[in-house]
Amino acid sequence: MAIKKQLSFGEIFNLNFGFFGVQIAYALQSANISRIFATLGADPHQLSFFWILPPLMGMIVQPLIGKWSDRTWCRLGRRKPYLLVGAIIAVLVMMMLPNAGSLNLSKAWLFLGLNAAMWFGLFSLIFLDTSINIAMQPFKMMVGDMVSEEQKTLAYSTQSFLCNAGSLFGYLFPIFFTWIGLANTAPEGVVPDSVIWSFYIGAAILILCVLFTFFKVKELNPQEYAEFHGIDVNAQPEKSASNPGFIKLLAKAPKTFWTVGLVQFFCWAAFLYMWTYTNGAIARNVWGTTDAASADYQAAGNWVGVIFAVQAIGSMLWALVLPRFKNVKVAYTVSLLIGAVGFASVFFVTNQYVLFGSFLLIGAAWAAMLALPFTLLTNALEGSPYMGSYLGLFNCTICLPQIVAAATGGLVIGLVGSSQPAMFLVAAGFLVLGSVCVRLIKK
Repeated sequence: MAIKKQLSFGEIFNLNFGFFGVQIAYALQSANISRIFATLGADPHQLSFFWILPPLMGMIVQPLIGKWSDRTWCRLGRRKPYLLVGAIIAVLVMMMLPNAGSLNLSKAWLFLGLNAAMWFGLFSLIFLDTSINIAMQPFKMMVGDMVSEEQKTLAYSTQSFLCNAGSLFGYLFPIFFTWIGLANTAPEGVVPDSVIWSFYIGAAILILCVLFTFFKVKELNPQEYAEFHGIDVNAQPEKSASNPGFIKLLAKAPKTFWTVGLVQFFCWAAFLYMWTYTNGAIARNVWGTTDAASADYQAAGNWVGVIFAVQAIGSMLWALVLPRFKNVKVAYTVSLLIGAVGFASVFFVTNQYVLFGSFLLIGAAWAAMLALPFTLLTNALEGSPYMGSYLGLFNCTICLPQIVAAATGGLVIGLVGSSQPAMFLVAAGFLVLGSVCVRLIKK
């Protein structure tokens, strides 16, 4: 018989608080990667290719973290060791990535015709996203491990709230440091100090938040986990002689895994286009420039942080509304349609302040994407000893659409007249398709 302990709000908050710091790192990456690589000399038609790297690493790393942590029970916990290792690596990489443009090109690099800064930035991005994925996944798994079905929506909505609060800080750091006097421009090919110091401070907050959750949360031991989920302690992965591979697990995955995954495909492709083309879109529509070396383009880059912060505020507010919906599917559909309206409106906006309304609406879709898929899936997986493995595999429904969207971004933008603002209409269409697919989900 399963023993369903109800957690206090404070316990749920502590369980998720480290996500605040992890999301600061993710927000800095999301808002500044296109800006950094454009500064280093990337062509707008190539920008989407740089965005293949983060989801590709997620597809590789998160299933492995899920599988390994399912079988890990040690003095430090089950999921927490991976959380700590990922955070430490992320901090180290965050100190290096924004300095890519400061590399002096050696004669060897020049002779080969290679951009040392670009290559350094690429490898730093790979390691940064790998480490963020390692640190991020344990939070989703710990909620699945320790929270009852009745509290899942609250727990994941709290995670969504803290996630967007972290995004708010990460997005605003560059414009804040510009406001207090740090340079927002730099020599050609060099990342401005306002961005460099944003990464430094974000790294410090990340490790402090992760350490808070690491020391405040006590994970269930194998016996407690078995009692909580009503399963045989000997059936758990670390006690079982069987070690099903990912293919076998996918073959036995509940239908919810696949139907929610279909919705995820359209949603994450839409947001990949937002992260890739927002800087260029608003620089063109609002500032009237496409020159990445200009002061206006860098000002638009700062404003990307502001409107992404507005999106985070919209997400935080909508995360408070989501638990009030009696039907999760209705909440999901409504949220995605609101987000679609926000995406479509960006194409028409030429005033930087009107963009606030657009990104508040986009925030509703983002809040739902962070909370509702995991609520639906973990409830469907209740009692499974392979929760971590399935959540890691489910991350492929986040990563694969980003890879597809990134790989085809150059083709799609060519089809819409090489217009970065028009990519927001494409993104809006994706969210509408996602909202239609919500009807296929069976609880």
